[in-house]
Amino acid sequence: MTMFYHYHTTSIGELLLAGDGNHLSLLGFPSGKMQRRHEPDWTREGGLFVEACVQLDAYFAGELKAFDLPLMPKGTDFQESVWHALTEIPYGETWSYGQLATHLGKPKASRAVGAANGMNPIPIIIPCHRVIGVSGKLTGFGGGIETKQFLLELESGQIAPGFNFA
Repeated sequence: MTMFYHYHTTSIGELLLAGDGNHLSLLGFPSGKMQRRHEPDWTREGGLFVEACVQLDAYFAGELKAFDLPLMPKGTDFQESVWHALTEIPYGETWSYGQLATHLGKPKASRAVGAANGMNPIPIIIPCHRVIGVSGKLTGFGGGIETKQFLLELESGQIAPGFNFA
């Protein structure tokens, strides 16, 4: 399968978008543990990612609260169930790992939910940044805690839309 990619400049820096031409399967951050660059055998093709870029721009402008893109995250069945559940956390709200585990019908699985959350290959669009510690503390995030805080503040209206973090 050919992988296509594009880099898109946003309020948090240059994001890597990658997929098969029909589905987005990866969003990589410019820094943090989920920092990603394209692989040498991938093909650069910005035209395939126009809609994703439009929706990301609208999100960072405060005009989009839910993404509507064809996605194909790849993971285990459990990971994919967690990633689907993340899309059910309303814009501007946060859930704890325990709340997410309970939502999945697995109230004792908060650690496993946290691990799956951390493996989310399409952050922001699949909003793993909306999951926080039970104490309300911001916990690990692939783009860095500062980026997570920025996204949560953007969604809660504490940051003016269009503000550049990067």
